[in-house]
Amino acid sequence: MSAQHVETAGDGPLIPRPERTPAALRAACAVVAPQLLAAYDQAKDQALAEAVEHGSIKPVHAYLNHWAALIEIERHPGMAKAYHHAEYLAHVATAPDEARTHLTTAGGIYREAAKAVHTA
Repeated sequence: MSAQHVETAGDGPLIPRPERTPAALRAACAVVAPQLLAAYDQAKDQALAEAVEHGSIKPVHAYLNHWAALIEIERHPGMAKAYHHAEYLAHVATAPDEARTHLTTAGGIYREAAKAVHTA
């Protein structure tokens, strides 16, 4: 994968959907959301530490599922724009109901992305 952020026609994916492996997700993140690489690496390290601490691979599965959904959002420019806009509006909201509305929007986008990668 190239490190360039290449736009496609419409809201088609910028890159093919990556496999749900640490290396594939990190490579995809480097292309579609390089600003998230530090957070990705931190989440992976935390998941591995929790897996060792608890003797369970559930933290690793949770991290892979979460990042697969985030990468799914970032693969689609329109979806990513809507998601980040909703998160921003929730952050700057002055009333709890306003924040809740925007968080509901962001959460819906996230759930759609998670469902898309889960059924793929």
